[in-house]
Amino acid sequence: MTTEKTERGLSKKGLSAGSVGLVGAVVIGISCIAPAYTMTAALGPTVSEVGLQVPAIILVGFIPMLLVAFGYRELNRAMPDSGTSFTWATRAFGPWIGWMAGWGLIAATILVLSNLAGIAVDFFYLMLAQIFSNPSIADLALNPVINVVTCLAFMLAATAISYRDMQTTQKVQYVLVGFQLIVLVLFGVVAFFHVSNGSAFDAVPVSLEWFNPFAVESFSSFAAGLSLSIFIFWGWDVTLTMNEETKGSRSTPGRAATLTVLIIVVLYLLIATASISFAGTGTGEFGLGNEDIQGNVFFALAGPVLGPLAILVSIAVLSSSAASLQSTFVSPARTLLAMGHYGALPEKFSRVSPRFLTPGYATIVSSIAASAFYAIMRFISEDVLWDTITALGMMICFYYGLTAFAAVWYFRKQLFASARNFFFMLLFPLVGGVILAVLFFTTIIDSMDPDYGSGSNIGGVGLVFILGMAVIVSGIVIMIVQAIRRPAFFRGETLERGVSDGKEDEELDELPV
Repeated sequence: MTTEKTERGLSKKGLSAGSVGLVGAVVIGISCIAPAYTMTAALGPTVSEVGLQVPAIILVGFIPMLLVAFGYRELNRAMPDSGTSFTWATRAFGPWIGWMAGWGLIAATILVLSNLAGIAVDFFYLMLAQIFSNPSIADLALNPVINVVTCLAFMLAATAISYRDMQTTQKVQYVLVGFQLIVLVLFGVVAFFHVSNGSAFDAVPVSLEWFNPFAVESFSSFAAGLSLSIFIFWGWDVTLTMNEETKGSRSTPGRAATLTVLIIVVLYLLIATASISFAGTGTGEFGLGNEDIQGNVFFALAGPVLGPLAILVSIAVLSSSAASLQSTFVSPARTLLAMGHYGALPEKFSRVSPRFLTPGYATIVSSIAASAFYAIMRFISEDVLWDTITALGMMICFYYGLTAFAAVWYFRKQLFASARNFFFMLLFPLVGGVILAVLFFTTIIDSMDPDYGSGSNIGGVGLVFILGMAVIVSGIVIMIVQAIRRPAFFRGETLERGVSDGKEDEELDELPV
């Protein structure tokens, strides 16, 4: 492989070109979002912040995601590169901001990988408890040692699949994603059936007021709920990181991202309204306001809603977290690959498996980092899931926002050339980026409160704030070290800063391999 560059500074990295189609990309995108896992982990915390307005918050959270997705689509059309946020922000703003955008993506995925593994462990033992009719088996997940060892086993299996070719990934995902979608729709339909026949736990008629974001009591609650809402949509950008492996690299990834977000918002609205209508937001045994069930809602509601079929929910969440655990490796591995390829990290990160044409070394490093983070957090935090979800929302706002602003700045010479350019290159990504920036800074301020998130704190400072700042500061430190050791990238010699001249399409097919 050669690193010879075009005028724009991009070059291919030896990945398996044309191995993923539109359907495959959408399936992997849905898998990475992991709707079953995401809803069981985030629905409770979101209810605790905004109550009945969860559907409204889902819709409001969907808006910046869709707006940012349009910016991603335009950047991908102009620069289909597996480094996505890292590459695009570098081209728009230069190496320092570009490096931090890449770091934000990597950090976010490391946080969610550890979270995914944790959910997989909980539902693995719940499933065994249901199969063997022995509730005490589910309690094994509460033992930190057993929990961490099981988590590492899941991580190892996911790493092994991710290391292999994209065809293997797609085959696994078709089965796991299809199953969880069927079970989620079944759960929603049956929950509404219970509401209609009077057998729900705390039936609450669906109201249009649930979709009114202005009914949220305070801006802080609104921002916290929105941050969680953004978390539940996170993962669609995996369709872009596969752009060098996708058929039609300029158009297919962008279409897949848009379709993925649209499918997910419809599914989430079904599950959220069904769950609230069935259980209410009170603090009763199955009420969504009950702190004892908020970290894992489906764990509590599966039995009351589906009865003897409750095990299907356990299997669905297990398959959802396992599927996402595997597909989520795609993003950090390819970002690390690009960073190594362009000299922003050690060259060994640019290694591609000669057999599978995947970023083997970067995949293994991602797995080790996520495993270590989970093991440490499991022994520190009172509620590892809640705190990492909230910290993850902060990191998502950080790198999504940077990427949205990169779209506006990179295309600045073309913004008013047509109505299409004005909306998709300026207005949509700018509004989406501003929303995410406001959320990012609001979360930073609010998370300093020791009661924020799970209530875990160190020295009276909220653990969520400490986690978020530790991630950002560690990124800055590593970046400075890399700048000293690898100055070529930071001088713009390996990936130049630039501005779109509208002629990218003429160069796309000329990228060297």
